[in-house]
Amino acid sequence: MPVIAEAVTQPSAQDRTDLEKIYADAPAWLLAPYPDAASLIDAGLAAGSLIAGRFNDRLLGAAWLAQDADGWQLSHLCVRKLTRGRGVAARLVAEARRRAAATNQPLRLLAPPRHLEVQAWAHRLELPLQEQEV
Repeated sequence: MPVIAEAVTQPSAQDRTDLEKIYADAPAWLLAPYPDAASLIDAGLAAGSLIAGRFNDRLLGAAWLAQDADGWQLSHLCVRKLTRGRGVAARLVAEARRRAAATNQPLRLLAPPRHLEVQAWAHRLELPLQEQEV
């Protein structure tokens, strides 16, 4: 069964628990400018920007995907530590690319400056990197 990428608009109690587990594994810089995972999740839900990868009725990864006048921004991408390396992030990026292509707008990866890991990841995915103000 494949990972299904979907918008998260009205999460169930289990979805909320899964989101908290996903972002519990995130480094502090990934949560910025939010002080904790719960604040990041709440803000993402309020903005309607949260997408997630679902497998067997459980959310395994999540990200923010937002559109502005200049295109689409993908940020706060995180996959549960125990499921990393299994294509969940790739599925979320593919969904972000699909949405951007449907509107003929570019997709950019939004991340805090000076993170070599993020820079390498953006290069590997061939996504332009836009530095996020912290």
